Amino acid sequence: MSRSKTRVVVTRKLPDAVETRMCELFETRLNMNDAPMNAQELGEALRTAEVLVPTVTDRIDAGLIGQAGEQLKLIANFGNGVDNIDVAAAVAKGITVTNTPGVLTEDTADMTMGLILAVARRVVEGARVIPAGDWTGWSPTWMLGHRITGKRLGILGMGRIGQALAKRARAFGLSVHYHNRRRVAPAIEAQLEATYWESLDQMLARMDIVSVNCPHTPATYHLLSARRLKMLRPHAIIVNSARGEIIDEQALTKMLEAGELAGAGLDVFEHEPAVSPKLVRLAKSGKVTLLPHMGSATHEGRVDMGEKVIINIKTFMDGHRPPNRVLPNML
Repeated sequence: MSRSKTRVVVTRKLPDAVETRMCELFETRLNMNDAPMNAQELGEALRTAEVLVPTVTDRIDAGLIGQAGEQLKLIANFGNGVDNIDVAAAVAKGITVTNTPGVLTEDTADMTMGLILAVARRVVEGARVIPAGDWTGWSPTWMLGHRITGKRLGILGMGRIGQALAKRARAFGLSVHYHNRRRVAPAIEAQLEATYWESLDQMLARMDIVSVNCPHTPATYHLLSARRLKMLRPHAIIVNSARGEIIDEQALTKMLEAGELAGAGLDVFEHEPAVSPKLVRLAKSGKVTLLPHMGSATHEGRVDMGEKVIINIKTFMDGHRPPNRVLPNML
């Protein structure tokens, strides 16, 4: 007698190709309207699924994991970061957690470089002028931004995305500096012509541009605190394409309002999807560039993510260790 298909619950709408393949392989329940599940719906999914496929919008905390049925054995996250999941609680309950690393590296690095250019050269502000009918012609002193060639870029987090950003930054003539939990291999450092700073405080005080590219963990929550943000020089700009919680957003906003920073480019927010009205006002004035968490939003990237999810599920259900298993000591 053949074994029935694995019961999989997917919490958000995924690319059609990914959903079709999942339905071919598993007994899959899809979320066709793409509305985020509430806590009650997530609890029901945890009680009925053998495999849950959540996304960054789903908070799978210890309380929800405590409701999981005995049949739930795998949480296959559709995303690289797993800060939306209490991994320790899941592992303690005998539930394996996986993610989708590597596939979004180039996409996120592209967007981060785009944010650096957008803020320094006032791209978004300038793009509004012609549609608004406000352009009266070229002027030698109007809409002046700043050249990025020759500036110092401090990368906070030199993992896959940080290294991909460093390669792009070198092509634009930026001097690359970085702070990381562990120093990267000498060969990588030499290839990127990157200067390592053991002290984050010392690096921040010397940079023209700071890019946040580290994961959100308990150790990185408000890593850029009010105290550390004060170390940045007034002409500095900061970009964040990682997680909003890494920056003390309230402190950053106050500094931008006071003119203590030159600008910011944010693709993520501390309380998203809610965005501070003060940040929105700053964006309207041209002080900051705000994007709706689209750093990894490419067709290719989303399909690659789905393929990794499928591989993780199939490998696990075949009785093998999934290639992208996440453990608490990895965070």
